[in-house]
Amino acid sequence: MRITNIVYEPHFQRAYKKLSPELKTAFIERLPLFVEECFNPKLQTHKLSGKHKDQWSFSISYSYRVLFEFLPSNQVLFIDVDDHDIYK
Repeated sequence: MRITNIVYEPHFQRAYKKLSPELKTAFIERLPLFVEECFNPKLQTHKLSGKHKDQWSFSISYSYRVLFEFLPSNQVLFIDVDDHDIYK
């Protein structure tokens, strides 16, 4: 599925600014993969459960994930970017 638009929550934008330059680069490199095919195996995209049951995540590094939700018309909402603490 090709993503047509990404909406960034203010919390995501603040969390992104705090990332190291290496993680920012990793995110920028993964973003085109995500837009073209959000279920690309390299991204390890998966649906969450529990209190995050309506959300998904994909990997930007071994430890760091982007938390997002699907919106209508192939849009997504980026909610947060963090290490595994993102799921708390």
